Amino acid sequence: MKVATVGVHVLDTHVIGVESIPERSDGQLVERISLSPAGTAGGTGVVLSRLGAQVSAFGAVGEDPVARTLLALLGHEGVDVSGLVRKAEAQTSASVIPVRPGGERPAWHCIGANGAFTLDDLDLGALEGITHLHLGGPEFLGGEAAGRLLAHARSLGATTSLDLLAPGDPDMLAWVADALPHTDHLLPNDEQVLGLTGAASLADGARALLDHGVGTVAVTQGARGALVATAAETFEVPAYAVEVVDTTGCGDAFSAGYLRGLALGRDLRGAAELGCAVAAQVAQGLGTDAASYTLASVDEFARTAPRR
Repeated sequence: MKVATVGVHVLDTHVIGVESIPERSDGQLVERISLSPAGTAGGTGVVLSRLGAQVSAFGAVGEDPVARTLLALLGHEGVDVSGLVRKAEAQTSASVIPVRPGGERPAWHCIGANGAFTLDDLDLGALEGITHLHLGGPEFLGGEAAGRLLAHARSLGATTSLDLLAPGDPDMLAWVADALPHTDHLLPNDEQVLGLTGAASLADGARALLDHGVGTVAVTQGARGALVATAAETFEVPAYAVEVVDTTGCGDAFSAGYLRGLALGRDLRGAAELGCAVAAQVAQGLGTDAASYTLASVDEFARTAPRR
């Protein structure tokens, strides 16, 4: 599996044990602070690499210490970062995520270089030989440009997938609609599906997105697992019962597991089950690079772990 992950790459700073924001200039002790590569392209790429795929990243970063850290972390995970262009005028995209004792995780985010990335920054020749193109954050490119990129990937014989970053609403659906007929697998979360379509149920919303030309819609539902919809069937796959530390990156982990499963020849249900099993690994730590897992260890976990 040779994957191009295109789009949003972020450096996340997780702060665990934040009970409140200190008053004035006061300080507060927390349990842990960690850094991890993230984003609908970056986070998915890290997990795909851990699962045995060959991953090349395409997007934009700044020329700052955040970029050096993010590139080093991605490279450490085996991701080829030569396709990440430098934008001197923009800082590297970054988030600070204070995780409260109950698991809630508000965030501060700087869009930075992700908002400056265009198709002109991507060498289409570098995509030769890929088996898969995953576009994370098509809203930054817009549907017309995203559609051209996905169509080009298909012309190379590659499978395409798409994951949104922004919350869903009908205007966002209109903005990215041109990309959907070129998308083999759409990988949103439940809130995005309901917001994009205005549907009364998740299944109805997923089927409404199929009407826009998507081949398959695989929706994450948090603790409820995932729902998969095609023109022929709609089914759900339960999540695994684990002690959750932080859910940041779980959606990206599901996407990676799902796509890896398909590349290995598993059917849609088997791919969604692998996606849920990988997401369970990430939920037990901080970010997509949490803990240590491989395809073999995740498969073993899936065979023995209880479901919700």
